[in-house]
Amino acid sequence: MTKTLLFLVTIILFFIGTIHSQELPKGLTKAEVELMKSYVSPSASPEAFTTPPPFPVRTMAEWEQLSGIIITWTSYQSILRQIVDFAQEECIVYIVCSDSNSVKTYLTQGGVPHNNLKFIIAPFNSIWVRDYGPWTVYGNDVDSMVLVDWVYNRPRPSDDALSQAFATAMNYPLYQTINEPTRLVATGGNFMVDGLGTGFSSHLVTNENTNKTEAQINQIMSDYMGLNRYIKMAVLPYDGIHHIDMHMKLLDEETLLVGQYPSGVSDGPQIELNLQYILNNFLTPYGRPYKVVRIPMPPDGNNQYPSQGVTTEPSPIRFL
Repeated sequence: MTKTLLFLVTIILFFIGTIHSQELPKGLTKAEVELMKSYVSPSASPEAFTTPPPFPVRTMAEWEQLSGIIITWTSYQSILRQIVDFAQEECIVYIVCSDSNSVKTYLTQGGVPHNNLKFIIAPFNSIWVRDYGPWTVYGNDVDSMVLVDWVYNRPRPSDDALSQAFATAMNYPLYQTINEPTRLVATGGNFMVDGLGTGFSSHLVTNENTNKTEAQINQIMSDYMGLNRYIKMAVLPYDGIHHIDMHMKLLDEETLLVGQYPSGVSDGPQIELNLQYILNNFLTPYGRPYKVVRIPMPPDGNNQYPSQGVTTEPSPIRFL
């Protein structure tokens, strides 16, 4: 089969401050905290599989060749338009939206051509498809592409069901961790993978699946995602959503990009402990120590960092 790779992207650049009332934040709202106590995720699609793929699988790394990205067209449209403008030169841009004509008009007004665009008309709750969208998984290393979908860790049923809508529209097989004994709650921003069987998360994934042991979680990720090693780090004290992509990225199989605060400030001490935990206990898939590239963590508009008594909105950067 022709090599086809799908990558999930939502990029929101350096925003801090108040979120408009109709826009759902990356974290839980106060109302959603209460909803989560009784929230039941959408049922599995009749076309989806709720057992692991019956063949060995491999989850692609973010730096592998892509044929497409997914965005959800809702808030931050000026930024989304820039993403579409540049991304459509390289791959197909799948735009999840409620009205494709209005999207096309907005793109045209900004001088963006309509090349390599495919529109998926489906309901959604928020922009954060990086967190709730499907994962690309392969049988036979680069063949037999399928999609994997976890239970989203937000009470946003339309977002949680988006993977089903996309898989149906594109005619991809979908495997879901939605039913016991392999039910797993997780979010894309808290998962990185090197394409060779190593995954990284914060312990948010264990905190949100307290009915399972860590060994059981590891087995689910092995069966559905092809992981043979699942590295988990302590959550940060001031990061409200505990997604590792807020402060760490894999640049390749052997290189970590890690955020760096001024000494002793905010989440800096825990980030340093997490980094040392990795360096002291794990080698790359090739048996060598990880290389580390540091990137400064920017303060907010008032030159402040998240710390006790101070809260800020997240400033995620999603790398293409």
